[in-house]
Amino acid sequence: MLQYRSYAFGKNHWRIDPDLRAILGIYWPEYVRRMQELDQFGAFAGGQAYEAAYAIDRSAAPAFLMHDVDGARVDRALLHSSHMDILRETARINRAPYEGGSWMEHFTFGYLLADPGLYCSLIVTNQTVYIIHKYAQEHKNWVEPLLSGTMWGATWMTESQGGSDLGANTTTAEAGESGWILNGEKYFSSNAGLTDLAVVSARPVGAPAGPKGIALFLVPRLRKNGELNFYVRRLKEKSATRAVPSGEVEFHQSEAWLVGEPSAGIYYTLEMLTVSRLANAIGAMGIARKAYFEANERALKRTAFGKPICEHPLMRRDLTDIAVRNAAGMALTMRAIAAFNASWQSAPPYTADYHYARFLSHLTKNRTADHSAAVTQLAMEIFGGVGFLDEYAIARWHREALITPIWEGTGNIQSLDMLEAMQKKQAHEPFLAEMIPILESHGGNIGKRVAEQVLQSVQTMKGFSETEAQWRSKELLNCFADAAQTALLYELADSAGERYAQIAELYAQRFCFHADYPAWAITAKSVWSYDPDANTAQ
Repeated sequence: MLQYRSYAFGKNHWRIDPDLRAILGIYWPEYVRRMQELDQFGAFAGGQAYEAAYAIDRSAAPAFLMHDVDGARVDRALLHSSHMDILRETARINRAPYEGGSWMEHFTFGYLLADPGLYCSLIVTNQTVYIIHKYAQEHKNWVEPLLSGTMWGATWMTESQGGSDLGANTTTAEAGESGWILNGEKYFSSNAGLTDLAVVSARPVGAPAGPKGIALFLVPRLRKNGELNFYVRRLKEKSATRAVPSGEVEFHQSEAWLVGEPSAGIYYTLEMLTVSRLANAIGAMGIARKAYFEANERALKRTAFGKPICEHPLMRRDLTDIAVRNAAGMALTMRAIAAFNASWQSAPPYTADYHYARFLSHLTKNRTADHSAAVTQLAMEIFGGVGFLDEYAIARWHREALITPIWEGTGNIQSLDMLEAMQKKQAHEPFLAEMIPILESHGGNIGKRVAEQVLQSVQTMKGFSETEAQWRSKELLNCFADAAQTALLYELADSAGERYAQIAELYAQRFCFHADYPAWAITAKSVWSYDPDANTAQ
């Protein structure tokens, strides 16, 4: 009965998206050959998947089964049949990068799905395939079951004492006559109870302390003799992302296979983090878009003080903020994905293009999380008191958005990683080489001001001590991200029209210059609204 609780339910989320096709036209022009599939998936995302995700969140979260009917330890997550149907239906979106397609394709479908719990189960399975594809081809027999949705993967790195500090991990690995043996535990383990094969970080006995002593291992659910190989201690209760079973996992003499070179484990881990940070970004913008769908229609239909609320200037300002953040965040995300798509086959010590892709992932992950949290909060406000009621669809999106600043490294971690990429790899240099000319040639006086601001920020950073550079790094992270979004929107206007030049100006004023949106936007309806029923053709 979701049609009584949501405006976005039942609509084709591919068709009604006001920005997606314009942005794909630059970064994945081949999408035109996949229009039918995208259209079908858009209907699925706005229909069956939208309803199932709402139901899972409200009343059908995964449960934990420790023992089977005979008393044997099985440690399985119990998912509702509709939940499993959605996962099996969407498992195919993981195939593209490994079967001649692209990461653009995978992430576009991930964006349309958006639900972070469902998508998390998919992306950690994707990362498991990623590791096998690049560094563990001897285990390629696992790939087809993982891509077909008959088996599921996971990436387990986090331990309670370290969190983002992987160098503090204490899980150990010891080489034996028939393979490696792991002992330890992981504290935040996505897909716990669903996983058939996990990628796990552990420190080989005798390896150095710190992150460079970490190696990666593939750990199957079952031992060679058919018994459990790792144990799920419990599933966690979360305020959102309830569709993915998250738990605590223990390893007791667990059988494992080493991935690649043990000394390169931290680099493999950072590669997986780049994938998951891009997934976090596209998921954050997908969440923001779902909230936009809900809020836009609410503003068109709700009447207050004698007229539709979308006719009130302050409401138009809120809708402008939502629309600007959505378009800007999506442009940056797709640019970052395109950079990764062009360089992901690179291996340690990596190419300059790969280091640039990783640099972009830090900017993108952090700023899109900010956008998602802000957009979903505003969307709730547009609904008023109804927006705070869990029985309606809009409230969930803000809860879901709040994980995006935390998953895959907080803003502090993204800032420090960006700073390291600048200092050790000069990864900001290709950024400046790409963005500054766009700003200077496309953005008029506004573009030139943004360009000057970025160049001055970089120059100022050079004079700081290491301590002060860290203190200022988050500000620089946002400066880079905001300049990039302004540049990419101006560039988008060349192919997609004046609306994006307007959005670029609005974004620069608000986020680069920290001024309010200019009043001309009050009457710029093409910026802040769209007709959810107008775009009905494929």
